[in-house]
Amino acid sequence: MKRFSLIYAAWIALCAVLFVGRRSAEDPSRRGDRILNNDAAARAAAILTRDGRYRGYEVVHVAYASRGEGGAEARWVVLLDRVPHSALHDARVVELRAKDGSLLTIRGPRTED
Repeated sequence: MKRFSLIYAAWIALCAVLFVGRRSAEDPSRRGDRILNNDAAARAAAILTRDGRYRGYEVVHVAYASRGEGGAEARWVVLLDRVPHSALHDARVVELRAKDGSLLTIRGPRTED
């Protein structure tokens, strides 16, 4: 039992040292070369709702499209729809440059025929 207690205490000490040592390390899930999806959603909503015709719209979905996926550069594609939701009849798509969040285009959603 004493041996187990020593191993347990050593494990806790090792975890504490690793936790403190890694606290300022960059999060690998948050890429440094692009803004975060939450920031892209907030920016797209702010850009779209500046126009009075789109007051009351909210973000429905945010997707990342890398370079070559329908565009020449990496971008965030943000889908917004009015409230109450219009089943995408009144929806708008705001595309933002992934690197800095600047506006690329505002368009209606494309439907597949």
